[in-house]
Amino acid sequence: MSIGFLGIQFGFALQNANASRILQGFGADIEHLSWFWLAAPITGMIVQPIVGHYSDRTWNGLGRRRPYFLFGAIMAAIALIFMPNSGSLVSFIPPMFVGAGMLMIMDASFNISMEPFRALVADKLPDEQRTKGFSVQTTLIGIGAVMGSLITYILAEWFGVSKVSENGGIPFNVTLSFYVGAAVLLAAVIWTVVTTKEYSPKELKNYGIDMEAGGKEKKRSGLMQIFKDFVAMPKTMKQLGLVQFFSWLALYGMWVFTTPAIAQHVYGLEPNDTSSPLYNEAANWVGILFGVYNGVAAIFAFALPAIAKKVGRKNTHAFSLAIGAVGMLSVFVIKDPNLLILSMLCIGVAWASILSMPYAILAGSLPAAKYGIYMGLFNFFITLPQVVNGLFGGPIIKRVFDSNAIYALVIAGVSLIFAAISVRFVDDKAEVRE
Repeated sequence: MSIGFLGIQFGFALQNANASRILQGFGADIEHLSWFWLAAPITGMIVQPIVGHYSDRTWNGLGRRRPYFLFGAIMAAIALIFMPNSGSLVSFIPPMFVGAGMLMIMDASFNISMEPFRALVADKLPDEQRTKGFSVQTTLIGIGAVMGSLITYILAEWFGVSKVSENGGIPFNVTLSFYVGAAVLLAAVIWTVVTTKEYSPKELKNYGIDMEAGGKEKKRSGLMQIFKDFVAMPKTMKQLGLVQFFSWLALYGMWVFTTPAIAQHVYGLEPNDTSSPLYNEAANWVGILFGVYNGVAAIFAFALPAIAKKVGRKNTHAFSLAIGAVGMLSVFVIKDPNLLILSMLCIGVAWASILSMPYAILAGSLPAAKYGIYMGLFNFFITLPQVVNGLFGGPIIKRVFDSNAIYALVIAGVSLIFAAISVRFVDDKAEVRE
């Protein structure tokens, strides 16, 4: 039931590894990169609670969650095809606006598809299986992300696809990788839609879960009910919110600034050198590095249920975040591109835990009839730190650190330390019951 998430993450990894170089190719300055990347968290903040709210109340021939998977996948595939070709519309619209627009459409589509996958695991698994369920989902996410991160490098180095554009535009290996990503995303989501069965409202009632509960709620408008549910969120969700804030503040900084940080700090390039062969080499190496941390996450996810069973979910998550902080901070002292793989090994441990442990802890504190809306609202604690980093990260890097993007990764490492400390104050109700 999580194979579709593999496809979504393939496309998401393509975006993470290549969006900055595409936007810089269109003329975006380092200071403004984080502003363009705001498309992702802003659309997620809006889309995921709405999708969660209405998927809780949906039941048709495709089921409850699957209609949203399919629609989002179709839209995301279209956006992936258009993203590297945004420059073709420059005669009508400034290229950066086109690129940012495609980024926003792509992110909205990813969010429509992603949100119900979390709720689907909670729908179908009892609490004692959810840590394993979210860990398996993390493994598939990691596999998809490895594929998406490495595809540009593989096309260039293994198949000889051009990795340098003759006219200063987007290299063809990047464009072709987005086409491949669109095909993989759509095929994987269709696989989940076709092969996964969802429990009907009648079947859920047999398990004591009434998805039609709260008849009065149906009379309220969707936005009013979403606001009411946000105010009434469980205590555990609020506590996890602080952990998520620091975690995703770090991740956003890493995704936006890793390419310019490594190009400057490791390869010795100037901040505005974005068209040289050496810059493209650095950017392609970042794709490899992102593939490494996602691959480590896919493997480490298998170990998470066993570790959590022995030391608890909170301790497991705190340890993983601390290891990730070491990885982030180590980039500052490394000058050999190959040694950066060690940094990514540590970051992969944190990434595996971030994708599974908070959701496993959260699911045990939620009412069953509201898995969709609360999983969507939980995304608020993911998107808010990205908006904060997006608004202030770029100007801080330019004006405080003189455009030295490496300091964005240092800030990310410190943020992960705060996240690890915050986990200790979370109440894991399901773990207490066990």
